[in-house]
Amino acid sequence: MSTDLQQNLSNVYTCPMHPKVTGNKGDKCPECGMTLIPAGKERENRTEVKISTGTQHIEACKPVSLNIAITEQGRNVMLDVVHEKKLHLLIVNEELSWFDHIHPEEQQDGTYHISEIFPAAGKYLLFTDYKPGGSAQEVNTHHIEVSGATTAIPQRLETKLASIADGYTVFLLNGDELTTNHPQDLRFSIVKDCRILQAKDMQPYLGANAHIVMISRVDYDFLHIHPIADPIFPIYAETIIKKAGLYRMWVQFKVNDVVHTADFTVTVSRGEQAETNHKGAHH
Repeated sequence: MSTDLQQNLSNVYTCPMHPKVTGNKGDKCPECGMTLIPAGKERENRTEVKISTGTQHIEACKPVSLNIAITEQGRNVMLDVVHEKKLHLLIVNEELSWFDHIHPEEQQDGTYHISEIFPAAGKYLLFTDYKPGGSAQEVNTHHIEVSGATTAIPQRLETKLASIADGYTVFLLNGDELTTNHPQDLRFSIVKDCRILQAKDMQPYLGANAHIVMISRVDYDFLHIHPIADPIFPIYAETIIKKAGLYRMWVQFKVNDVVHTADFTVTVSRGEQAETNHKGAHH
């Protein structure tokens, strides 16, 4: 990136969740209320995350207690509520064939606790997504090993742009057009019983009309994306994808008081590097 472009980016502030929202230093995003950050600035975690199970052994198909401490200089950090929760924990297996999005509960000592059941033996990745009070959103990644006789069956990941979730057929309409290096929109259509759903059919889920998670197959790059209102598509989002390659994607949405999860597999192509002001930032 050129020096001129870096200087231009330093004067542009944008929402880490909604890339097309820009403003001045100190402004907040009208979509989600997050404080805008400098466009193009890499986010460096200032806190430390520790996940433990005590003396409990992690075994497939058996509940295990996960204890999470988020600290800075040895002290527990106060977290802001983001999308109705202080802590979002997203878990996938190494093959990216299994996904879970859960929310540990805060304890009196400032740590967080939740119970989870891992479906098979193998390696798992745990992404903790949170916002320290008065600071930018942070994501930490942990790797754990789960023992047991049942192991995940390796699957060959191929392009998947349509997904059936509890009778809902969800289409990623522009899934074959995804590229890097510029603001990228994600457009979804949902069909149930031969009827195309509209935005009014969606119920809020954790402060948004859907939650989208993308994880790259090669190095497990993580994006947690929240859609914005759109008059045409029931689910529409904007983001920036920084690296080309194969990604797995999970979309969670709520209809008739039930949360549904649709999964996709997409290939992101390398786009041309922008030469003008970059108005987006990834989350």
